[in-house]
Amino acid sequence: MAPTLLKIRKRQPSLFESRPNPSDLLPGLAPFYTTTYGAAYCGDSLTVMKTLPARSVNVVITSPPYALHFQKEYGNVAKANYVKWFLPFGKEILRVLPDDGSFVLNVGGSYNPGEPTRSLYHFKLLIALVEEVGFHLAQECFWFNPAKMPAPAEWVTVRRIRIRDSVEYVWWLSKTPWPKAHNKAVLRPYSKDMQRLVERGLNRTVRPSGYNIKPTFATTDPGGSIPPNVLDSEVPPDMLTFGNNAANDIYTLRCKEFGLRIHPARFPSALPDFFTRLLSDEGDIVLGPFAGSNTTGSVAEALRRRWLAVEKVEEYLEASRFRFQS
Repeated sequence: MAPTLLKIRKRQPSLFESRPNPSDLLPGLAPFYTTTYGAAYCGDSLTVMKTLPARSVNVVITSPPYALHFQKEYGNVAKANYVKWFLPFGKEILRVLPDDGSFVLNVGGSYNPGEPTRSLYHFKLLIALVEEVGFHLAQECFWFNPAKMPAPAEWVTVRRIRIRDSVEYVWWLSKTPWPKAHNKAVLRPYSKDMQRLVERGLNRTVRPSGYNIKPTFATTDPGGSIPPNVLDSEVPPDMLTFGNNAANDIYTLRCKEFGLRIHPARFPSALPDFFTRLLSDEGDIVLGPFAGSNTTGSVAEALRRRWLAVEKVEEYLEASRFRFQS
């Protein structure tokens, strides 16, 4: 007997959850599905964002299709046209953010066709978003993805003249120089060395670099270690490392069970989790304009943020329901 798709189970909303669903911001559009905190839409994200009121979204977290040399099934734009293609999205994202809002953009690099040199398209995009659209670069971050394949095979595994590319860029952009941010929300456990330092204390000294170490340094305890801008889920090492090749999570297993296509470029949940906690408060609205399997929406739901997601491929959006089923 063929399995039957389950409906998303909604809990009885609490006083906090009784805030309006983000779908109220789009009264003329019918959501593909809704949850306690959010709504997913099937369609063109540029069209949907143009319908949103100005300053209505607190954080945008997304990973649009990269400008890769080979075409992917979810669609990707050629490097030569990528900046021109993305800027209209960037202008709408800037419009829907409040003054303390943030835009987190994950974009991967790629090689130039036919030669072992790297494209600059993602750097050109960053410069255009700042100089032409008006964003501020709050901080550049880096996602170490150990699941990336050694590619292009011609240069890495055949001729062996290049090394494996395993880092992707995450641009944290803001509407003004002063976005909402709380690094205490993403603290990590102290290392054993730091724990020993706190226990025994330290003497006043000056490092060779000139940095002045005071005895009070070891007594300042914010509750954990402030994470670096290299994103990794392992502690130690003190980096942010997220793989995106899970083969036995609920989403992947249910896609196989129901015969639905698994999105080939899924966000690891730890990445939107980190930035959602860093850049927003409970009840804020998080937008994923290139939702894919809607990892960002499911993370926002778990963190009690309201959310909106837009994805143009209906099958991907249908499968994303699994992320909200127990």
